[in-house]
Amino acid sequence: MTGIKLSDIIIDANIKNIKMLYQRDVLSKIKKVINREEFIILMGARQVGKTSLLILLKEFLDKNKKDSYYFNLENREYLKLLNKHPYNIFELLPKSRTKQFVFIDEIQYLDDPTNFLKLLYDEKRNDIKIIASGSSSFYIDNKFKDSLVGRKFLFEIYPLNFYEYIRFNNQEKLLKLKNKKLTVWEKKKILSLWNNYLLYGAYPKIALTAEEDIKKILLEEIGTAYIKKDIEDAGIKNIDKYFAILKILASQSGRLLNTKELANILGIAHKTVEGYLYVMKKSYQISLIKPFYKNMRKELTKMPKVYLNDLGLRNFFLNNYGIIDKREDKGGYLENIVFREFLLQSDSVEKIKFWRTQDKQEIDFIFNNSAFEVKFNKDKFNYQKYNKFTNFYPEIKLACLSYTDILRYFYKYKI
Repeated sequence: MTGIKLSDIIIDANIKNIKMLYQRDVLSKIKKVINREEFIILMGARQVGKTSLLILLKEFLDKNKKDSYYFNLENREYLKLLNKHPYNIFELLPKSRTKQFVFIDEIQYLDDPTNFLKLLYDEKRNDIKIIASGSSSFYIDNKFKDSLVGRKFLFEIYPLNFYEYIRFNNQEKLLKLKNKKLTVWEKKKILSLWNNYLLYGAYPKIALTAEEDIKKILLEEIGTAYIKKDIEDAGIKNIDKYFAILKILASQSGRLLNTKELANILGIAHKTVEGYLYVMKKSYQISLIKPFYKNMRKELTKMPKVYLNDLGLRNFFLNNYGIIDKREDKGGYLENIVFREFLLQSDSVEKIKFWRTQDKQEIDFIFNNSAFEVKFNKDKFNYQKYNKFTNFYPEIKLACLSYTDILRYFYKYKI
């Protein structure tokens, strides 16, 4: 057998001297289906912590006396063997009369991931359970020609939520303060972590770094080197134009996405811009949300709004790490903050919408049958201004979310 022991695995993000891996909230959801016959796929941006999740799941299975093995397909020997035939996975495993759990990291490197998973599921699911990770659904979309409906559970992995960020900073006692009256010290500590969470984002390796200068260096690495890998793997030649679009989108978060305008600004074909946006979206760098209409056809034809999936990367591309209330872009920044929290609450970005009329009346977010207008200062919110929306959709409750509301609304901290 040539499988890798847990002790041989290099921890995700290459952070040295970490003696433990921190729990992610999504783990409990994955554990609920881990003993079902369907295979499990974890998708997300590079460096978002998928390998760490695989390791934690392996530890969970080991403690429950399950046979589990880990393989990373960046290892060319494993990749070559499994590309020859899916059944070659059994050459890497000991003979067993019990079901074996096999973790496959970076499954997108296979020539035909669809056939690999489909064949093993259809013919060997009583013998093997695959838990796989992929760096982005861009690869999965291109290589998974079969949707694998009924054969898989797909979990999208995003940067940390604030509770996880607190945990990664070894401040778990703060998690017990939800819905409680806070002392001056507790408020100060929570707000300090919150400000860092907003400024530098929530990639695990960023959360695990205390020094702000090092956070910026790590963000530069994620924002250039790792995104460049997505670009190269997608076969995009003009890397400079791709990054130029990302920087423009960072400055336009919360605005309507006009692809023709982007094409004119950069002097490239409209089709090229759409191709770049496809890769950005499927690589989990950006999200596009559609307008809310009762008429589904209109939803598909109207322009979407764009947001970045990590606030730290947004600030990196803008080269602006200023505190929000001192910034000229605080409106778009605040909208991106709120969007990201809705994204973390939702199992699909498709459930997050916005409302906008031809005469430019707008509601920032429609989510879970509620409407939210985002204002930095709540006293600037005039409910009467939105009569057109409330009259047309009386069943949808409208509320204002100000900057000071966010911690209370999303995380139950009385600040």
